[in-house]
Amino acid sequence: MLDLFAGTGALAIEALSRGAKQAYLVEQNKNCCAIIRDNLRHTKFTENSFVYCQKASSFIKSIMKKGVKFDIVFMDPPYSKNFIQETLQLLVENGIMKNEGIVVVEHHKEDIIPHSLGTLISKRVEHYGDTNVTFLVNYID
Repeated sequence: MLDLFAGTGALAIEALSRGAKQAYLVEQNKNCCAIIRDNLRHTKFTENSFVYCQKASSFIKSIMKKGVKFDIVFMDPPYSKNFIQETLQLLVENGIMKNEGIVVVEHHKEDIIPHSLGTLISKRVEHYGDTNVTFLVNYID
């Protein structure tokens, strides 16, 4: 699984605790990266996790060259920074999602998530106050 804009790493740690084999955590903020590493040590998930302290866009472009593909991608970008559309586009263009892989995007309710973007199709949106969670599925022909 891939956790973009990982923050403290909580989503990836939860996924690992529920059986994910590996987690890639990407966070640009160096202080947050240190917190992620501490949290992974504390939860004993350092062996099957990889922390990248860089921009999500840079990570996506570089991991594509390694041939790594993901079943699940979590995205929780900072609100009102216009990262969602660009990041979803990069996921599609760089082909790092497996067929029928799932992208879960947490975002502000005012952010527009396209119903379809390349191979990604929006399947469900849940509403929680000012926050929405959109679920997209990757369908490769």
